[in-house]
Amino acid sequence: MAAAPRTRPAFLGILPLPERNAVVRALRTETAGGLVLLAATVVALVWANTPWSGAYERIRDFRFGLPALGLDLSVGHWTSDGLLTVFFLVAGVELKRELVLGALRTPATAVLPVIAALCGMIVPVALYAATVTAGGGSLRGWAVPMATDIAFALAVLAVLGTHLPSALRAFLLTLAVVDDLGAILVVALFFTGGLNPAALGGAAACLVLLHLLQRFRVRGWWWYVPLGLVAWALTYHGGVHATVAGVAFGLILRTTRDEGESASPAERASHLLHPLSAGVAVPLFALFAAGVGISAAALEAVFTRPEPLGVVLGLVVGKTLGIFAGTYLAVRFTRARLNPELAWADVLALAVLAGIGFTVALLIGELAFPDPAAAEHVKAAVLTGSLTAALLAALLVRRRNGVYRRLYEEETRDEDRDGVPDAYQRTGAAES
Repeated sequence: MAAAPRTRPAFLGILPLPERNAVVRALRTETAGGLVLLAATVVALVWANTPWSGAYERIRDFRFGLPALGLDLSVGHWTSDGLLTVFFLVAGVELKRELVLGALRTPATAVLPVIAALCGMIVPVALYAATVTAGGGSLRGWAVPMATDIAFALAVLAVLGTHLPSALRAFLLTLAVVDDLGAILVVALFFTGGLNPAALGGAAACLVLLHLLQRFRVRGWWWYVPLGLVAWALTYHGGVHATVAGVAFGLILRTTRDEGESASPAERASHLLHPLSAGVAVPLFALFAAGVGISAAALEAVFTRPEPLGVVLGLVVGKTLGIFAGTYLAVRFTRARLNPELAWADVLALAVLAGIGFTVALLIGELAFPDPAAAEHVKAAVLTGSLTAALLAALLVRRRNGVYRRLYEEETRDEDRDGVPDAYQRTGAAES
């Protein structure tokens, strides 16, 4: 008897209900935070280009802290090394959730977004390297165009008033999570200096203690907050960018629920810290990182100097080509079946949208170019490339907005008002 033909896996089809609910919860905060981030960026740009720009620079460069502990930092430094650690902690939690419960938990579900994300990092780096090599520039900024800013991308979608189906949003979220992991590894491996083994050993001991606290189900913020602050300070003094401590904490927190638990430690931490990250930490970082003077000379430098031009091309062209080509090849390789309601134009729109690389790109730009003048040019390039990608993505998304809205309405319709969308009751996709 002939074997039944294997069902081709669906790509961008309807998500299982628990996964859909988790994505919706995660992205709701990101969307609101993205709008605050967008507002903070506009304020920074306007402020830095007014007669009050001197006040902006004085506030950004004002130093405070604990000199006795070697933590006398500027406001700008506190936002990038301090507040941004909260953002990376939440990113670590989200990465852990994806690895344990989400799209990255099995090779079959992980292969598509991982290949797409890897291609979306490799191609921008290659394009940047080719641009600066041809122009005789520096390779130091090779990692700047690697990462996608999910909050900024969702803010663009919110401004457009579009409703992407949850599968498209989940794919974009997974791309951003893998991008963040790549950026974290880049920061940890390539932007370290003057390593202090004793301090790093102390930070590692803090992480081991965190693991033990999680393993023995110890509860109470009075354990974890001081431990996190000590680990952060030791990482900073160890010569590794302090945000790495946040990622490590997020990855160690337990994601699965014990019997009788309403939420895991990772879920509780994300619930508490995600609004702080999206609504305070990232916007404040943007406020003091995106204040770039806009002038004819500055814009000319973006398109004439090899490093800024490489960043723009990496974000706008490299991200699009890398993610689209990687996704197409992965689908062909895995013989996945594209959701018949969607088209490859929708994947192209997501690939262009992923070219919005803001928060992590600005951070890596500051680390790669310590010279203020060079850093300003790279920041201007990040803003230019992200704005260009946002405008192009807006055109592509608006063309298909009618399709997205119809799919979103079908996916969320609940005529019997039982709390479970009708589509899941028809397909049986509500399995946990």
